[in-house]
Amino acid sequence: MKRVAIQGGLGAYHEIAAREYFSDEDVEIVACNTFRDIFIEAEKDPQLVGVMAIENTIAGSLLKNHDLLKNHSLQIAGEHKLRITHSLAALPGQSLSDIREVMSHPMALMQCEDYLDSLSGIRVLEHDDTALAARDIQEKGLVGTAAICSSLAAEIYGLEILAAGVETNKRNFTRFFILAREEMLREIQKDNHINKSSLVFVLPHAEGSLSQVLSVLSFYGVNLTRIQSLPIIGREWEYQFYIDLTFSDYNRYRQSIDAIMPLISGLKILGEYRAEKHREDQKSE
Repeated sequence: MKRVAIQGGLGAYHEIAAREYFSDEDVEIVACNTFRDIFIEAEKDPQLVGVMAIENTIAGSLLKNHDLLKNHSLQIAGEHKLRITHSLAALPGQSLSDIREVMSHPMALMQCEDYLDSLSGIRVLEHDDTALAARDIQEKGLVGTAAICSSLAAEIYGLEILAAGVETNKRNFTRFFILAREEMLREIQKDNHINKSSLVFVLPHAEGSLSQVLSVLSFYGVNLTRIQSLPIIGREWEYQFYIDLTFSDYNRYRQSIDAIMPLISGLKILGEYRAEKHREDQKSE
């Protein structure tokens, strides 16, 4: 049984991502209230695996999660890209005309703005989590209230889906990191070919410092696929850079890391793993 810690309640998109990634194993979900709690629980149990969202194609990066990776010992063991499909769900026996309130996580509400704008007389309420919004409707018997959540959450909490696919943009994907302690990496990655890494480092506040690093990576045949800068608290106008790299030759990649060391400081390799491509059944129509 693979124990996997997620942020959110049962039926959250994190659970769907976890079950898809470990589709050939039995999974026990450990629900956590916050992303930080994933790391806290993993410190208690070395066998615990974490699944954490890092970016969404519509809402962008989850900035606080970058710092969690930097400040804790869990490493990135893999990634999973999940197509996000939102449903509007309520207690059984209700119709859309009965609904007066819709609640969900702010990001989910933002992703369904066009649909929500098409409903008249609806009050929109923010909630901490999509799945927990569905649970609250069930536990509190909230007649006239619907949740925007996954179809799995609707099933778990006995709600009926009034409308499916209510997200505005159908190319709505979230990328999740699979997190584990170093001693668990081999078990999770198995014989996967490592061709991607995530790093964080600090650059000097000098002209051309970033372009020099990128030039070195390019020389070694390493491809930059993502870059995210975050300010360093307490150090005005200085930034740390989170980057994702892909490569076909692991040795050349490691040589590139050695080559940029004189140009950077505070390097931490957050994980080396296999890049995941969209599966055909995840692609938008």
